[in-house]
Amino acid sequence: QVELVESGGGSVQSGGSLRLSCAASGDTHSRYSMGWFRQAPGKYREGVAAIDADGTPSIADSVKGRFTISQDKAKNTLYLDMNRLLPEDTAMYYCAAGRVEWWQLLVPSKFANWGQGTQVTVSS
Repeated sequence: QVELVESGGGSVQSGGSLRLSCAASGDTHSRYSMGWFRQAPGKYREGVAAIDADGTPSIADSVKGRFTISQDKAKNTLYLDMNRLLPEDTAMYYCAAGRVEWWQLLVPSKFANWGQGTQVTVSS
């Protein structure tokens, strides 16, 4: 079991940037894949970016070239750097961890541990 706490959300104008952080605690020594997911009102939760236990990343096409996922294993922290934000990026962003193979990294149902979410709002 791993506990996840997100931070860094906020309100920005289109074209702006934000950095989300996800601090993990608990069973941090296990080989977990970790990822960022988002859910807008009335929409399904979707994968944004994730990284497997070996460091292989997977990025959704909708954010490729604008968002970057990284992690600091010494700090047990996962990051999502979001640049050139668009109004359609507005959503609640969630951090997740689980024992997930690289080809399923953007599938929300494969992740067992979730944070409480942090809101990102992008205005035009």
